[in-house]
Amino acid sequence: MNTFQLPTQTHIGYAHLYTADLSRSLDFYSEKMGFQHLADEDGTAVLSADGKTPHLKLTEHRDWLPKPQRSTGLYHVAIRLPSRQALSNVFSRLVAFRYPFGGFSDHLVSEALYLDDPDGNGLELYRDRPREEWTYNGKQVKMATLALDVEKLLHEAESSPWTGIDKATDIGHVHMHIADLKQARAFYIDLLGLEMASDWSAHGAIFVSAGGYHHHIGLNIWAGQQRQPAGTLGLREYTLVIPAQAAFEQLHTRLKEAGLKVDQQPDNSLLIHDQVGNATRLVNSN
Repeated sequence: MNTFQLPTQTHIGYAHLYTADLSRSLDFYSEKMGFQHLADEDGTAVLSADGKTPHLKLTEHRDWLPKPQRSTGLYHVAIRLPSRQALSNVFSRLVAFRYPFGGFSDHLVSEALYLDDPDGNGLELYRDRPREEWTYNGKQVKMATLALDVEKLLHEAESSPWTGIDKATDIGHVHMHIADLKQARAFYIDLLGLEMASDWSAHGAIFVSAGGYHHHIGLNIWAGQQRQPAGTLGLREYTLVIPAQAAFEQLHTRLKEAGLKVDQQPDNSLLIHDQVGNATRLVNSN
């Protein structure tokens, strides 16, 4: 079915998370991590690395509970730093606050730090290695989960005063729990037009992208098939930014012809949901 592919410059825009305590989340993302508090929109805080581009949105629901670990939904939002130095700086900053980390990995294409925000929403902080250093199996990029030299990374932090997270930081990818890999392929590859970047089906995961990136979206079945309950925290949505008007319109037509429910928003973005309810907002940047 997949005769349609998204443009090579397609990328993730912002990630929108639910929080039970907005002031606590702002302390973490702004004070500790160094994002700028850009604006407030109807109870939602908008955060930015560069002071103009929305990268994170936070909406408060004080009575909501954390997402059950054994359910579909958010695995992590991946915040991409532009260099190893920038990654080291924010790592050192969080260590100075004694903030807990859950893991550290060398993925061959990237170096990554894993942690949860104060609501238990999963995060990855990472930097990419240059693409010319990536290796491939055919058309699929080779990735692994190897040990990261954490001490070496930490000691590379600059000694100059902290001025906030690097302004070139963005959201590199999102990784979600789903219930069925075959369904996920049908939705994200066959329908949306992303490509298989790395097939880890034998390990319960696939990684899909546009333009040969190692992944814009990760999908795994590691948390089982229970759907995330209503009234629990996690990922509200993320934006997939499509830079070509013709491709955006073609995808809109494909979605309608496939019978998918498409909610066209006042800003002309398209809100869609996969088979377990994970929400993608399609945005045309032209």
